Amino acid sequence: MNRVMFPILFGLLGVGVLTGLGVWQLQRLAWKENLLAEIETRISDAPIALPATPSVDESAFLSVTLTGTIDGAPIPVFGTWREAGAGYRIIAPVATEGRRVMVDLGVAGARDPELPSGTLTLDGNLTWPDEVEPNPDADIWTNLDLPAMAARLGTEPVLVVAREITGVQLPFAPIPIGTEGIPNNHFGYAVQWFGLALVWAGMTAFLLRRMHGQTGNTEA
Repeated sequence: MNRVMFPILFGLLGVGVLTGLGVWQLQRLAWKENLLAEIETRISDAPIALPATPSVDESAFLSVTLTGTIDGAPIPVFGTWREAGAGYRIIAPVATEGRRVMVDLGVAGARDPELPSGTLTLDGNLTWPDEVEPNPDADIWTNLDLPAMAARLGTEPVLVVAREITGVQLPFAPIPIGTEGIPNNHFGYAVQWFGLALVWAGMTAFLLRRMHGQTGNTEA
């Protein structure tokens, strides 16, 4: 009896730990789904005036509206974007009510699209991208480095991703912000942990069966 106690306890411990990890991932799934629902609600809220001092803690994904003019050459950020494929995100400095902020106007196929003059009104969302690796001193940027971009454009380190633009006609369409790029793989992780728990239980049962068979042969 003592001979099989250790495999039994080890098997139960392994199944318990792996099952617990699966349950934890299901809890994380519920948390992530609630978070995504909150973000989607915030994105689609009625837009408000751009806050005086927006911050990532209080203003991430906040729906805002502003009126201003494109005030200088934009920064084209080359990459492959989930919503539009390969192209250049056009990050332009916009002067609005005595301040200058960055606006993501959308994805263009050309690096230097012709931008219109005149007053534009846009609805969009504030965002702080995770990509913070510095860009080399080159004409083509490959990530959204807000502090470096703001220094280059002479703006606040504030980025508004346009959702709708009126008053001027752009040669490309805005790409609104969404939750598609936020990973939510917790269900898959839960399935993996539960699957490993079943494998562990099966291996434990197989080991105990072999040990029982060997005990029977010895007694014979």
